[in-house]
Amino acid sequence: MKKLLIKTIIFFCISLHLACDKDFLDLEPLGEYSETNVWKDLNLAETFVNKMYINVFGTPFAAWRLSDYSDESHFVPDWGTGNFNKGLITSDNLYTWPATYATAHLNWNSLYANIRQTNIFFSKIEDIAADDPDFSDRLKGEVYFMRAATYHYLTTLYGGVPIITDVYGLNDDFLLPRNSYEECIDFIVSQLDSAAALLPESYSIDRAGRITKGGALGFKAKVLVYAASDLHNPEKNGAILQGYTNPELLGYTNGSSADRWRLAKNAAKAVIDMQTYSLYAAEPAQGDSIPQTIADYFLMKELTAEDIITIHYTPKTSTGGWVDPVIASNPNGYHGTGNQNPIGDLVDDYEMKDGSKFNWENPVHKANPYLNRDARFYATVLYEGVQWATRPSDALVMDPYSKIQTGYVYSTNGTMIKAGLDTRKGPIEDWNGSYSGYYLRKAVDPTISPTDGKKQDIPFRYMRYAEILLIYAEACNELGEDAEARTFVNMIRRRAGQPDLSGTINGDALRKAIRKERRIELAFEDHRFWDVRRWLIGPEASHQTHGVDIRYTVDRTQVASYRQPDGSTWGTPVYNRIEIPGDLRIWHNKLYFFPIMRDEILKNDLLIQNPGY
Repeated sequence: MKKLLIKTIIFFCISLHLACDKDFLDLEPLGEYSETNVWKDLNLAETFVNKMYINVFGTPFAAWRLSDYSDESHFVPDWGTGNFNKGLITSDNLYTWPATYATAHLNWNSLYANIRQTNIFFSKIEDIAADDPDFSDRLKGEVYFMRAATYHYLTTLYGGVPIITDVYGLNDDFLLPRNSYEECIDFIVSQLDSAAALLPESYSIDRAGRITKGGALGFKAKVLVYAASDLHNPEKNGAILQGYTNPELLGYTNGSSADRWRLAKNAAKAVIDMQTYSLYAAEPAQGDSIPQTIADYFLMKELTAEDIITIHYTPKTSTGGWVDPVIASNPNGYHGTGNQNPIGDLVDDYEMKDGSKFNWENPVHKANPYLNRDARFYATVLYEGVQWATRPSDALVMDPYSKIQTGYVYSTNGTMIKAGLDTRKGPIEDWNGSYSGYYLRKAVDPTISPTDGKKQDIPFRYMRYAEILLIYAEACNELGEDAEARTFVNMIRRRAGQPDLSGTINGDALRKAIRKERRIELAFEDHRFWDVRRWLIGPEASHQTHGVDIRYTVDRTQVASYRQPDGSTWGTPVYNRIEIPGDLRIWHNKLYFFPIMRDEILKNDLLIQNPGY
């Protein structure tokens, strides 16, 4: 696998060399069109719009993912994520954040470059709109959405930012101050309303992935629930903004919190009332394998009634293993790079099947921590002993049963005599083994091997109906409408086979339950990073991370294989919760917002820096 990474890097270097070759500079690249040509043809204008999609959404299926910057996963190679998670970012250094596929689009320069593209579109589209008004209206709707989504990311990262809707030339004075947070949210909502008015409710299969009316309305609900949250509420954010002289840049300074929650509730209800969307497999039949049904859903290439916004990748557009879960997330014993290892703290948050909490202090739980858990645990996490994909040929001879091996066999004298194939001391590859004892299963296709040379071809489900139900429930709870909130959370829990929330759970206890439901239901879907910030739970989510140590003990000095010839284990495993070495997460309140980079401040002295930087 090291060779594969080296080859990928060499390919990038060769590509860069070719891109700089004089002969290549004289040619118009395939798929690229001059600005003059684009604005003569609506089909070329659509190509212009197409490029905005990846600029807005990035590449969530990547070697690095947002989960690695939150309390969901540990990124094995580190490559700067550790320093980021220790709170060491400054206005001069974001470490690997701007360089990774999953987050490269989430920075000031990239986002404003996309804003410029949207502004160019609106400055030109009327020149050819009359050629096909319906077509041009649809494109306008998509770009209204793109502009809104881009400003949403700007505001979640930085707070209020300059709102720019004009295309500035090289000689224009475009140094602008930051707009207030409230002004930005109002602008984003107006753009989404414009988008929803122009977009269709659905597309033909060959246009799957384009933004629909439901996508615009769903995104509006997301924007408004973020805006209503504690991070931007003057009644809740005083401690983190203490001494900052421009609080209007980072949140509301007046108005009613209840009114803001009501806007979020109504926006989510508008999507529900469309009656276009529903939960996939909402009512499991008797005898159904709920974990398998959930796992299969995230591997479906076809869209379902649950899918509101999807990001589509095809093998030909993937870039090596950097954006392919088959390579990036598979265990090292499968020749994967073993990234995005779920941390034990997330695993421990999955309930027992009866709805009770998992607890390492409970001897029954500790003896078999993977028995009778929430079905979503099995659909999300690979753990010791679970059946997984057929191993590659060199590993299959050592493990003909193809079960995950994240433990160790010890002699009674205390000597480790056999390491599992998927550990950091395994015989296949050891440099990329999990520190937590877990690997990611969610949205990783077991029918494709990292050694096949094939790539996964499924969409990333960016927004699902389940998220809308959770937004609605969260807003209802904040408004004191707890019975309504429970009803909609229970819809999601029933789909997972979990019991309903207690009919007496209310207020803060219900708030905690809803937040945990989001953590579990939306794990590894790029939500937790933002939820930690908007809920002001940075200190709670930043701590020493944990994993699991698994040991089998035998009264002998060597064993031929990790398991016995019949596939059984060497006795009863002993599980212990351990600390992941070197992964102490440290929180500073400045991390609730990103810094505006120093070079931007120096270029524009009207920009006011965020607190702590």
